[in-house]
Amino acid sequence: MPQAARTAPFALLLSVALIVATSAQADSACDQACRERGGLLDHRATLRLDAAALSNLLADSASGQQLMQMAGKPQCGVQILHYGYRTIGGAGEAATASGALMIPQGDAPACSGPRPMMLYAHGTTAYRKYDLADVTGSDPENDGASEGLSVAAMYAAHGYIVAASNYAGYAGSNLRYHPYLNADQQSADMIDSLRAARALLTGDRSRAAISENGKLFITGYSQGGFVALATHRALQAAGVSVTASAPGSGPYAIAATADAIIAGQVNLGSTLFTTLAVTGYQRAYGNLYRKPAEFFEAAYAPDIEQLLPGVQSLDAMFSQGKLPPSHLFSSTPPAPRFAEITPPASPSLTPAVLAPLFAAGFGEANLVRNSYRGALLEDAAANPDGAFPNATPGMAPAASPMHPLRQAFKRNDLRNWVPKAPVLLCGGGADPMVFFFNARAEQAYWLNARAPAGLTSVLDVDSPVSGADDPFAPIKRGFANAKAAVAKQAIAAGAADGGASAVLRSYHGGLVAGSCMLAARAFFANL
Repeated sequence: MPQAARTAPFALLLSVALIVATSAQADSACDQACRERGGLLDHRATLRLDAAALSNLLADSASGQQLMQMAGKPQCGVQILHYGYRTIGGAGEAATASGALMIPQGDAPACSGPRPMMLYAHGTTAYRKYDLADVTGSDPENDGASEGLSVAAMYAAHGYIVAASNYAGYAGSNLRYHPYLNADQQSADMIDSLRAARALLTGDRSRAAISENGKLFITGYSQGGFVALATHRALQAAGVSVTASAPGSGPYAIAATADAIIAGQVNLGSTLFTTLAVTGYQRAYGNLYRKPAEFFEAAYAPDIEQLLPGVQSLDAMFSQGKLPPSHLFSSTPPAPRFAEITPPASPSLTPAVLAPLFAAGFGEANLVRNSYRGALLEDAAANPDGAFPNATPGMAPAASPMHPLRQAFKRNDLRNWVPKAPVLLCGGGADPMVFFFNARAEQAYWLNARAPAGLTSVLDVDSPVSGADDPFAPIKRGFANAKAAVAKQAIAAGAADGGASAVLRSYHGGLVAGSCMLAARAFFANL
């Protein structure tokens, strides 16, 4: 397998950040900011536990017990530090962000001396104070506590040094929005975070017992899966060696995903994702609309650009009418010829079981103006994507989309490079939130572009064990058992649908997420 270079010089890491800021806006706004990017601003310790104390912390809650059962008993203690650093926003403006540095502790061989570095990218959140370093939950609204503890238990407690960005726009960042699914900005942000984490790791003599061993792994889930793969691409483009990456359930083929949603295959959480993406791209590119009311319905347009990320829960936003819970589109077709996809009766490239979910994405008090959806559908018909609605051999993005929003999605699509280091794309075949065809489309693109045989692979944790030599057989069996347990619990509580709705709600963020974290660790261990 390819070997990673020794710790990259800070100057090279800074050059990576410069390379990925390619927009015209970034060229004009980035000069001073880019000279300072990756600079460590501050840091503070948030947790330090030995292996026994970490085990006790996990054992204190049912969720912690489940996590430890999946991840295994901690081999190492963990020290966690929150750190601030300099980066840029979606339009190249100077910004600050923060991250969590998780350092293995202990005398065991896996916990000291030279250890691998892991970059971790987190999933989508609406909460502005989301912080992966706050693993004990001092902020009860911070869902990052759960994800941060999962990362610590799964990776740092088993010998990985972890640098996890909170992203610009979160956890003390001075950026008043988040550049959501902006491949250039988010990969630059991750690299800036890595540079700052390395400065923190090497700058304190008290941490001299541990160092990097030259291996660099990248992983993340959901939005973080997209960010992880974009970061792998950016590092490779700059000549920085990556040992391997294992993104989970990311919208890599984001242009095809957007076309599928526009065509009525409305995913779970679509009103949140759409708002973050469209307002973020508008900040970066400035050409999606002249005013928010051109895209968003009048009930939501006045405050929509300042809504996310915020300090309210999503439920509060829904109850106050700031965002619709599920109705992305009107149930009235934007033109008669689009009636059959408003909503679609027969989904394309996604499991038929999701059809009722798609129907729930249509109704009154919808988010997106019908005229805007109609213009997107017209452009998609004239300039179709190679993965949706019909899968072509290479599944490449549309060659020449004309609509500014479809151009933005193509600009951030990850079907435009071929990795030189191993990649595992993990997910679940019936995912209602990030469709699994993203992994299939990315893999098809790579194989069509003549990626070396066996270098890239796809894992569906919701698939049958393929045989006695299936390396992921335990993960697949564990997933099947966990899914059955969720359904059984729902049936016991009186569910009339055999637990199907409960499984649907738990599928992406619970069932598949944990399985893909375990798969990533197993994949990296073999390298």
